[in-house]
Amino acid sequence: MGGKISSNEIKKRDSKQAAQLFQDPFVALAAKNNIDTIAFLTTKIKDMEKMILSKSKMQKPFQVLTSTPGIGPILGLTIMLEVGDITRFPAAGNYASYCRCVKSEKLSNKKKKGEGNRKNGNKYLSWAYVEAAHLIIRYCPEANAFYQRKKAKKNGALATKALDMAMAPIVFWAPQRPRAALTSCQRAEALNLMDDWSGSLSVS
Repeated sequence: MGGKISSNEIKKRDSKQAAQLFQDPFVALAAKNNIDTIAFLTTKIKDMEKMILSKSKMQKPFQVLTSTPGIGPILGLTIMLEVGDITRFPAAGNYASYCRCVKSEKLSNKKKKGEGNRKNGNKYLSWAYVEAAHLIIRYCPEANAFYQRKKAKKNGALATKALDMAMAPIVFWAPQRPRAALTSCQRAEALNLMDDWSGSLSVS
């Protein structure tokens, strides 16, 4: 059969249903094996997450993070455990830099004069924010609109980077100001932060 089918649609089917989508027996077998592998790995991931969540608990200042679209219990724990005391960062910009969410550039008179070490910072927080950016695009229409706007001007990779760069300062303030934390991605303050913090990227 011709046409395209998304990975999410494939995942909704069992291995036998997936195999029936293809006329070529070798492609059908490959589809069946892929679905079986996805199902197996999903089970193992859930087992690991269950074990992790039974042994680790979100500390009170960080509990508000999971109210931020795109950040669930596992990403929230990753951020908490890697950050430690978030007050050790003097400003949101320092925190975003530590998370590798900003460019490592040296500028003079708005002209690039060189780069710092791109590997400075925390690679696990960098991963966490990229994952959060991919998830918030799925579940938050406003963030998706932000992403599509940036993507139209450059490409998907830079648009994702703009989004994770925008999320870092929001997360920085959330544990310190829990009453003002995000409960919805529709808050104008959050969207303004996204545009402000992504403004330094060439995609704006």
